[in-house]
Amino acid sequence: MKKIASALLASAFMICAASVSAQAAEIAVIVKTVNSTFWQNVQKGADAAIKEVGGGNTMTFQGPAAESAIADQVNMVENAVNRGVAGIVLAPSDPDALVPAVKKAWEARIPVVIIDSMLAKGAEQYYQSFLATDNRKAGELAAKALIDKVGKEGKIAVMSYVAGAGSEIGRVGGFTDYIKANSKLQIVGPFYSQSQMATALNQTTDVLAANADLKGIFGANEPTAIGMGRALKESGKAGKVAAVGFDGNQDLQGFVKDGTLAAIAVQGSFQMGELGVKTLSKILKKEKVEKFVDTGVVVVTKENIDKPEAKNVLY
Repeated sequence: MKKIASALLASAFMICAASVSAQAAEIAVIVKTVNSTFWQNVQKGADAAIKEVGGGNTMTFQGPAAESAIADQVNMVENAVNRGVAGIVLAPSDPDALVPAVKKAWEARIPVVIIDSMLAKGAEQYYQSFLATDNRKAGELAAKALIDKVGKEGKIAVMSYVAGAGSEIGRVGGFTDYIKANSKLQIVGPFYSQSQMATALNQTTDVLAANADLKGIFGANEPTAIGMGRALKESGKAGKVAAVGFDGNQDLQGFVKDGTLAAIAVQGSFQMGELGVKTLSKILKKEKVEKFVDTGVVVVTKENIDKPEAKNVLY
């Protein structure tokens, strides 16, 4: 009986050891939501990178049902820490709420690479690298594109997504500051869709109805810009109210081609996933990495949508 018990104990230990080993090789990629083609394109980049760098590591990819489900994302990071992953690539939905979870990873000696949105100031010590679009610069480029269409006087609206998200602060802040510094345009909004396309559609419909003199409008992320574009078409204002969107999925590309949107500012979403995993792989190999990497943005219009510079970022 003792021999059987000892064998069972040894077997259990071996299974446990194998489990820990497998978990230690896991790279956890945690994004803002899985229900967006933008983040699905980030996953494609991460998948490509893990196949290339490998090194015995596996990858898991997860995110909440919605970008506004911040508590769910916090739980995902804490669960990754608790199961002892090798490293975490994280796109934080909230700059403050995710800091304690990232700090737990740091305390557990689990390296973290942040992508897309910054954490709150002072949290830099808890992660090794930050890869993102320069959102402020991207917002400025979107503002310039809109000014080029509507001129420097009149009224425009800003359709935003989740108030306080790191990318939103930079992107919408860059947009509004550029408009104020370089024109006399009056800004209506921002309105927050919570990254829900249907909400953005309804909000844009209301804004268009309440502002008959509106000359232009900006949709600050993928679901918001799609809802904005659909509202413009449904209201008969497509092509009459100049519109600039953000991100570059098939819906938004279609809006550019048919003239609903004058331009879209497109991030390198594939590059975020790819470089995020590659950067983490370097860290695990004790190689030096940059603290900040700009993953770039391209302004796509009807004129350049079929050119390589646009095709490299569209998805």
